[in-house]
Amino acid sequence: MEKQKPLKKFALIVGGGKGLRFGGDIPKQFQILQGKPVLFHSVELFAREADEVILVLPSSHFDFFHELVSKYDLNTDSAPFALVSGGDTRTQSVLNGLKALKGPGVVAIHDAVRPLVTTKLISELFQAAIESGGAIPVLPVRDSLRKKEQNHSVAVNREDFVAVQTPQCFHLELLKSAYERFGKLSFTDDASLFEMAGGHIRLMDGEQSNIKITYPEDLVFAESILTVREKN
Repeated sequence: MEKQKPLKKFALIVGGGKGLRFGGDIPKQFQILQGKPVLFHSVELFAREADEVILVLPSSHFDFFHELVSKYDLNTDSAPFALVSGGDTRTQSVLNGLKALKGPGVVAIHDAVRPLVTTKLISELFQAAIESGGAIPVLPVRDSLRKKEQNHSVAVNREDFVAVQTPQCFHLELLKSAYERFGKLSFTDDASLFEMAGGHIRLMDGEQSNIKITYPEDLVFAESILTVREKN
């Protein structure tokens, strides 16, 4: 019996946000974290685990990205790397990135502003997606929750909910098919679109340190985490 070839692992890093909540003139994915732009950390992590890495940015940011590459060290030697133009929405940006990938394989979709994910979690999610079709990292909700209903709110059981992170991993052809069917709609994450198309999602334990850089104080927190990791 002929041995089946392992599926190719793709990474799609999405960095199209304007970072309005972060403030300032420079989008949060380009802010400096431990000596290099935030998105460089994300790209380099996936270059260690994936066979090919695609970074999706607005075309208006391409020149600035290349300036940063010439100024800071971006190490993608371990995997082919390409830059793809994003769209008006996150959904369109992901679709543009998917079009640049040639399967079969599995793909990890990751927010460029989550620079602290570990290679261990990336590897586990790739494997879970190979086995199940789709896999996402989640965390239990720590705070109490309330649901707003018109002019009042009601308490809900936090045990019924989880917080969703990235990377989110899927069989490439299944995700492409889902985007072909529902890509004209807008989704906050890829698992929602994948599930709407009938895909199965396996929930995996996320990481408390896998934070999303949204506000300036998140950079301070991220610096602390990276400093502790270096010491260990």
